[in-house]
Amino acid sequence: MNPDLLIASAVTIPALFITIRYVAKCCIQPFGTCRKCQGKRHLPKRIGRGTHECRRCKGTGLRLRWGRHLFNFTRRLHSDGTR
Repeated sequence: MNPDLLIASAVTIPALFITIRYVAKCCIQPFGTCRKCQGKRHLPKRIGRGTHECRRCKGTGLRLRWGRHLFNFTRRLHSDGTR
């Protein structure tokens, strides 16, 4: 077997597997936990006591995944272009 082909397949096959797995995750579970509040929905105030809603997720604790953003954008672009 050619060493160049072996190296190329050793890099390509895991990358393809990871990509397919991420696409499946975006389709099955489009929302992930918010990175700022870690899904807790509230953040502590800087001064004093108490908490306030997370501005990034608007208090839901969830965010739309990057891959799902891309999918929604391309779907919207296609539907707007074919009307």
